[in-house]
Amino acid sequence: MPGENNGNIPTARALKQSFTMGICSHLDDEECAKRARRGDRAAFSELVARYQDRIYRFLVRLTHSPDDARELTQETFLHAYQALVRWRADARLCTWLFRIARNLAFDWLRRRNRVAFVPWDDDEAASHPDPAPAPDVVLETAQRYQGLENALERLPLEHREILLLREIEEMSYDDIATVLNLNLGTVKSRIARARAGLLERMPR
Repeated sequence: MPGENNGNIPTARALKQSFTMGICSHLDDEECAKRARRGDRAAFSELVARYQDRIYRFLVRLTHSPDDARELTQETFLHAYQALVRWRADARLCTWLFRIARNLAFDWLRRRNRVAFVPWDDDEAASHPDPAPAPDVVLETAQRYQGLENALERLPLEHREILLLREIEEMSYDDIATVLNLNLGTVKSRIARARAGLLERMPR
């Protein structure tokens, strides 16, 4: 019958949503942000899909709390959505999001007076298996990772966060400067001090 849906034909609404999301997936971050600012929810959902995992990993390593990191990730995108009217098109969206996440994490850490680092994920290690590691190699590797984790935990927070952005997120010096609101020279010197501090705290 005309107007009926037999269950096999997508509805006009579903087709429109699929078409819109397909277009958004090929847009760059800045164009998605511009569309989201005009009220395009599919465009903002695309940004969430692109960055929520990276933001979560950054936050969970700062807070050492998966539950709180998930909540802070949601808060990050809520704040971002509300602040889109103030986002400048000449600013990289990635660094803008990380700056929001970083500020929320610092507020969380200050309220709890906590500094922590998440242990290395066994699943990540399993994704790059050694075909036949010797027991002494396994022990040495585990001890080295544990030593790295302990060393990171003892770093000042400003050194830990800058190492996370540089070594884990692989951000450029310019992007780190934007996220942390520092000049380029300070970023370079702080990274150098952070690396030196990490080496000093590593077990001999």
